Parts: sequence; structure tokens; C-alpha cells
Amino acid sequence: MRWANLTSEEDEATRLPGYRDPAVVRRFEAPEALDTRFYEVHAKSALNRVPDTSAVPFRWTINPYRGCSHACVYCFARPTHKYLDFDAGRDFEREIIVKVNAPEVVRAELARPAWKGEHVAMGTNTDPYQWVESRYRLMPGIWEAMRDARNPCSILTKSPLLLRDIDLLRELAGVTDIHANLSIPTLDPKAWRATEPHTPHPRARLEAVAELNRAGIPTGVLVAPLMPGVNDAPEQVQPLLDAAVEAGATGIGGIALHLRGDVKQIYMDWLRQYRPDLVVHYEKLYARGAYAPPQERKRLAALLRHPALPPPSRFRVRDREEIEADGRAGPPERPRAPRATEVQTTLF
Repeated sequence: MRWANLTSEEDEATRLPGYRDPAVVRRFEAPEALDTRFYEVHAKSALNRVPDTSAVPFRWTINPYRGCSHACVYCFARPTHKYLDFDAGRDFEREIIVKVNAPEVVRAELARPAWKGEHVAMGTNTDPYQWVESRYRLMPGIWEAMRDARNPCSILTKSPLLLRDIDLLRELAGVTDIHANLSIPTLDPKAWRATEPHTPHPRARLEAVAELNRAGIPTGVLVAPLMPGVNDAPEQVQPLLDAAVEAGATGIGGIALHLRGDVKQIYMDWLRQYRPDLVVHYEKLYARGAYAPPQERKRLAALLRHPALPPPSRFRVRDREEIEADGRAGPPERPRAPRATEVQTTLF
């Protein structure tokens, strides 16, 4: 088994909600994994269907891990840990679920006669290239299953560890559509370390964008999230856009910060500790719900314009009412993914 050579200082077992068999719990002797527990589970399925009411341009995802050691303070996926009887704060960062059989399950599900070969997105919930992937190596088997099924797919990550699998990505590009995006919210060292403390250096991510594009893997940059007062100053955004263009990014997009449920409390607690000067401003911006007002999102979207880029071909600022209306009217139209020769800016 691919994880048989792992060493741990402690093995134990526990039962998690939703899993039939007890999980094996490991702790690794590595600086990146101190005070972190990894729960090895066997998943019954790997392909997750996205609700039709969602605005994202794909309907299937794969998440080989639950929880994320990147510890991004703004992460929208934090509340999903509560389904496992963990909390959305510290537990999300330090109690990581590892679906050790994910590659085998993916291969089996892609081979089912009922499977229609739809696009599958990875990295949409928690990062499949967070630190633990360097130990369990689940992604190569998943890429191999995608390659053999000739299934279109994409990846979003904050980690240059993706480059480890570049040969498999080349093979995939030879038989189907694949594209990648590196999430890089900022180059500002203070904003980076304060908001996503355990992520790889932003410059290393930009180097990965350049290398992937040189290898023929269409790769863009997602400036996400744009956080008012934290990483949205023009002198913060412009150098990032310049660097992304220089790296050959095939697309540059952005997402305005949204604060839903537990994430809002976690983020506001962080503001009170690190940026108390912004607390009142955020209380006003997010007084009506999870999304900043439309005018604020339009302002953030305008920051992504660059002289070397064409005018945005798609520019939508969605309100909660519009999303709910989409749900009543049926599934939204799926935007076409940008070709390798296109560069566009979008903000959702």
C-alpha cells in the first residue's frame, strides 16, 4: 500500500460520523505536522456532485482530504468539519481526514457505465496538495485514473507541490482538457503570513505557474480572496498582476471575500487581534450577510484590470437574491473555461 512506509509516533483508532469503520489516527514527526492528527479512512465514494443551484462552472469535485493545514483564516470550507464533530477553527487545521483509498475509488467510479465523462474539479473545498499529500501521495493515482479515462479535469491549489506530478499532467493534456490555477491572494509578506500562515511562499506559486505553462499545462492565477483593507491596495494588487502576466498566466480571476456562518466569527476574531482598525469597517460591509455590497465588489473587480490584458469578457457581481433566483429557475449556465491563449479577469 502506498502509505505503508509512513512512520508515526502514535497510532490509535477512532470512529468518525459518516464512516463505517474506525479511522486509524497518525501523528508524524515533522515540523509541518506538529500537533496535527491525520485520520486514515476508507471512502465509499470520491466523486461529489455539486448542487445545481451553485454558480460554479462544474458539477463534480474530488476532495481526497478534509480539513486543511494551510490554516487560511478566511477559508469558506471550515464549517464542513462540523459534520465530523470537529470545530471550524483549530480542528479544521489540525484534524485532517485522509481518504487513503481515493485513487482506487475514483478509478472505479470513472469506469461506471452511467458516468458521462463530465468535467471534474479538484481543490474546490480543501487543498489536495497541502502538506500531507507529500506523505500519502494520493494525487498521482487520481491523475492516472483521469488520464486512463480521458476525463476532463482541473485543479486549484496554493502549493507548488503540484509540480511533482507535472509528467502526469502532460500525459493528461495529451488526451483530454486539463487546466490548473494557483491561488495567490497577495505578494505582500505581512498580509500573506497573517491570513494564510502555513501556505507556500507566493513567489514559489508564481514560479509554478510559469513552469506549468512552459510544460503545456494551461495555468492561471486566482487572486482570492480580495479582502478589503488587507490585500486590496493598488500597490499590493498591481505587482501581483504584473508577475502573473510575466509567468504566462492563461487567466487571472478574483473572488471577493465572503463570510458565511462560522467563518465570519473566525475572521472577525482574527481582525480584532491583528487588524482592530478594520473591525468597524467590516461590520458595516458585512452587516447584511455573507457578501460585501455590490459596489464594493465592483471596486475590487476593477483592481484586476491590467494594461496587458483585454477588457474582461465576463464581469458579474452576484447578490444573494440572484443566486436564490437561479435556484428557483434551475441550474445556471456553465461558463466555458478559458483557452490557453486567452487571458481574462473575472470576479464572482
